[in-house]
Formats: sequence, C-alpha cells, structure tokens
Amino acid sequence: MSSIPEHLLEPLDFAASELKDMLSPRIEEDERLVQKGLLLFRQRLVSQIRFDGTNISGVVQDVMPARVLLDLDYINLSECSCPADGFCRHQLAVFFQLLSQATSVMDWAADWRKPLKESKAVQLLGLQTARDLLTSSSRQKPDYDRWVAAFHESFTAIMTRNGEPKPYTISELFHIYTRQWKANAPFEQEWKLLYHLIGYFFSFKYLMKLSTELGHSREIINRYYLHLFEDLIQDIVDATEKLSVHSLPFAFDEFIEKFKADSADILMGEFTLDFEQIQIYRLLWAKFFKKKAWCQEEVAKLRAIENKNFPISVGITHQHILLGDDEIALDQLSGTDKWLTPYFLYWLGLFTSHKEWKRMGPYVEEFIKKLREYIHIEDNHYANRSFTNMAIRAIQPYCTEAGRQDLYEKALFELLPYSFSEYEDILFENEDFARWTDLQAMLNYDIDMLPKSRIKVIEKAEPSLLLPLYHQSVQSHIAHKGRDHYRQAVRKLKKLRTLYKKLKRQDDWAFFLEALLEKTKRLRAFQEECKRGKLIDA
Repeated sequence: MSSIPEHLLEPLDFAASELKDMLSPRIEEDERLVQKGLLLFRQRLVSQIRFDGTNISGVVQDVMPARVLLDLDYINLSECSCPADGFCRHQLAVFFQLLSQATSVMDWAADWRKPLKESKAVQLLGLQTARDLLTSSSRQKPDYDRWVAAFHESFTAIMTRNGEPKPYTISELFHIYTRQWKANAPFEQEWKLLYHLIGYFFSFKYLMKLSTELGHSREIINRYYLHLFEDLIQDIVDATEKLSVHSLPFAFDEFIEKFKADSADILMGEFTLDFEQIQIYRLLWAKFFKKKAWCQEEVAKLRAIENKNFPISVGITHQHILLGDDEIALDQLSGTDKWLTPYFLYWLGLFTSHKEWKRMGPYVEEFIKKLREYIHIEDNHYANRSFTNMAIRAIQPYCTEAGRQDLYEKALFELLPYSFSEYEDILFENEDFARWTDLQAMLNYDIDMLPKSRIKVIEKAEPSLLLPLYHQSVQSHIAHKGRDHYRQAVRKLKKLRTLYKKLKRQDDWAFFLEALLEKTKRLRAFQEECKRGKLIDA
C-alpha cells in the first residue's frame, strides 16, 4: 500500500514517463546524473517531503543542503537551490524518494536502461549479420518472385526475430535488413538498379504493414523512424531517374509487368502516413510506368475496387491526370475534401516540369480555393509556414509564365497570416498602398513595428492612409495602460495632429481629440501625459 496521496499517483506516473524521455542512458552525463540521484536516495539523504497539489518540496542533504521543488505536471520546470543547470541529482533524489512510496525505483531504473540494452543487442545482431554477409552472400539472379520472397524473408527474420520490436530499435534493425538485401543485388548495373527499385518499394510496404500491426501512432513514427519512410521515397526517386536515362532492356518486361501489378498494393489499407503511402504510388506511375495503355488498365483496376479508401481515390485521380483526363480529375478534386489540398503540390510540380502551362491553370485555381480552409486545420505555425512556402513555390512558375499576377496575389491572401511577408512586399512594390495599410491594420500590427522607410513613402504619397494605423496604435497603448504606454499614445497623437494638419482636416482632429479626452477622463495619468505633451492646456 503506497503512502503517497492517491491524487498524485497519476501525475507521478506521467512524470516518471517524462523523465525517461528527458534523460537518455546513451548519454554518459545523463547516466552519471541518474547514478548520483540514486545514491543520494539510497543513502537516505532526502527529507522534509511536503505536498502542495502536484508540487512536491523536499530537502537533500548533499555537501550543502539543497531545497527542491518538483512539479509533477511539468517535471522539466522543477527547481532546485543548487547552482546546476537543468535537471539535477537533487531533483532526481526527491523524485526517487517519492517514487519509492508508490512503486519500485529499481524497476524504473531498469526500464530506463532497457532501450540501451536492447540497442546493444541490435548492434550485436548487425555485427553478426555483417559477418554472415561476408561469408555467405549469394547474389540474386534475375527472378522477380524470388526477389520479393527474399525481401520478405529477410525483413521478417531481422525485424521480428525477437518478437515485436520496440519503436526505438526499428531504425537500427531496418538498416541491418537493408544492408542484407542490398548485399544480394545482381552484379549487372541495370539489373542492380531494378533490384534496388523493387527492394525500396517492398521495404516501404513491409515497414508500413509492420507499423500498422504494432499500432504505432503518427507521433511515435515521427519520433523514432519517420526518416526511414522519407529516405525510401528519395531512394525510389533516385532509382527511377537512373533507370530512365537509358532504354530499358526487353528482359525487364516481365519484371515491370509484375511490379506494375503489385504497385497498387501500397494503396491498400489505412496507414498513419497516408501522404507518404500515396507519394510512393504517384512517383512510380509518373516516372516508371509511363505507357498510356498501362494507365488505362490501372485506372479501370482501381475503379473496380469496392469500398475505396482515401489513397485509392487519390490514385484514381492521379491516373486521370497522367492520361490527360483533366475534366474528370478536376471534377474529383473540386469536392469539399480539404485533405486533398497538399496532394496538389506534386501534380503542380509535374505540370511545371513538363511546362504544361495551359493544363496547369485550372488546377492552380482549384488549389487556391482550398488553401484557406486547409491552412487553418491545425494551429501549428511552423507546419503552416512550411506549407505556405511550398504552395507559393508550386504556383509561382505558372503565374509568371501565364501573367496571372491576380492568382498569385489571391493565393497569398488566402494563406494569410503565414504569407504576410510575401503579400506585403508585393502590395508595396505595386504601390497598392491602400491594401498595404489595410493588411497591417487587419493583422493588428503597431505602426512602430513597420519599416520606417515604407511609412515615409506612404506619408509622402497618400498620408491619409496612415490615419487608421495611428488611431489603432493610440487605442492599443491606452488599453494597455501604464505611464510608458500613455507616453507612447501621446507621441502617436502628436503625429496624428501633424497628419490632420497636413491634410487640412484640423476640425476632424479637434473633434477626435475632444471625444478621446472625454472617453478617458477617468484615466488621470493619461490626462497628465496629454498635458505634459501639450496636447491640452495645463
């Protein structure tokens, strides 16, 4: 029976898990830190434990007494009176003292070190496999079915030989598997390239299937082995480009037929990384399976599938684009499914590479229609900014070639606020000062944040456009209150007075100031700053 308050059991479990992520047994400094924390705990040097919600205080009698405050909700924000940076041995000692009242400290330490132990086992497996390759490597003769069987046998033997692999061991295991199947590649360069291309495809397929069977979320995949899928996509791009340099020998025909028939397998089933899943299929059909008759057969095959999932639907659209069936493809893309939006990027790149500007136009217009809804799906600034950059690069060649500056500006508007810098630049370059100032006001940017050189240009060309920005800044500073903000407000008011005078609208200025002073008559400090700034009589 634990002596820790029951309401702390769940936060403590969460903190224990967070600490396993914060500290790595592979890092020597972290290993020493845990050892020192365990030593202080075992020597019974932790005392005066106090509970305050999910905050735990304690004293550790080290060379000098250290006072610790653990925050179980945000363990990385915990504090200690010692001069150490980051999480220290005293915080760990208090954590272990607390953990010992609920569960086993030794179990936590053993579980923390487990990834290192398993990683070393994987490394030994890699050394053993490397020795096996040196002594027993047998080159695969050209035989598609034998190649695929060998890929599968090797993947199963290495990836799951000790049961379900842990997420943190998958990358190392996969590299061992890759070295093994590559070592068996044919000697002839052309056959070797084809062997690699097919190997990359099936490696992606097997890893995708394993991820699904293990129930790994996108977060787990992103953290531990997303790079494997990304590398396989790039490997397929490189292999197809190398193979496309020369005419393929007739001996490849049987292999290509079988590979083409298997390609749709990558679209089957639901997978967390559906974009990568679909990208493999699109790359193969755009770069390798190029014959029109093949595309016609494939689209018929995909359409015949009942209960089509999202990847299959995208695959059908892709085939129609390759066939030039733009009316059908655009009809499929014009639906309300916002998740289709990022898939446009590849197709727009395809049109650009072939300089098919006339075909590209309707796709660009459809793409722009979907941008605003898609960009606001998630509140992730960095991801949205990255997508914005890709979207701008995708449409820019067409807009330049076709002279469609209007479409380019529309896209920038739809992508706000993430396209702000590009949009404000183009408005200013076009001397569209009215929309430029409207943009600043819409995004609530204070006039002090804007380039002084641009403010001077607008003040000379159309000074009236600056009035709303100064008014907005005045209201913002007054709302924030405090002497500093009041002084800033008075400085902006004096600038407003100058602008109104320049525009010969002194009556408007007088009316505005009178209304403002009446509205703020209870703000004595602001009224005093107005007197000090000689906006009103003392």
